[in-house]
Amino acid sequence: MVYAYIRVSTDKQTLENQMFEIENYCNSRNIVIDKWVKETVSGSITFRKRTLGSLLRKVTLNDIIVCSELSRLGRSIFMIMDVLSLCMRKGCRVYTIKENYTLGDNIESKVLAFAFGLSAEIERNLISQRTREALQRIKSEGRKLGRPKGSKGKKNKLTGMENIIMGYLPDYSKKEICRKIGVSTSTLYRFLHDRQSVYNP
Repeated sequence: MVYAYIRVSTDKQTLENQMFEIENYCNSRNIVIDKWVKETVSGSITFRKRTLGSLLRKVTLNDIIVCSELSRLGRSIFMIMDVLSLCMRKGCRVYTIKENYTLGDNIESKVLAFAFGLSAEIERNLISQRTREALQRIKSEGRKLGRPKGSKGKKNKLTGMENIIMGYLPDYSKKEICRKIGVSTSTLYRFLHDRQSVYNP
């Protein structure tokens, strides 16, 4: 199946320009569009809550998604990477017109897969470094580390993941964050409550 995906942020924007670009692109490459997917929604909203999310759930191996540019998929680079990573796992190809980008079984996609892995490793290292720096700053201020007396002694499994979680909060719901990091909602809510208690004593 070939899907043409179009997104505009407001009703004042028109779909015609994107449709025109996609039709010309597909006609020049003898690509037949099977279905148009259109929505009017901000790109800052997580794709899982958009029509795009429904599309990504049903695409299968060798399906194609054509869009005018990468920014149609999401507002932030992290959201766009999430979308492309999901497409790669499902074997779905993505063509963008303005960037002339192709995600598929090619060297560009292999480089992108490497970039995904590298960015995740860099993110883990940065989080580890920021955590160490934060602990050193707290110690230098004379504040005691660890839980206050009388609080639960069990260590929260999200300790050390503060920056990842706070980075996800603007774009994802708490349930979606739980799915991404593999914890229950109660664990996340307890972590956020404890974090607020530490910074607002």
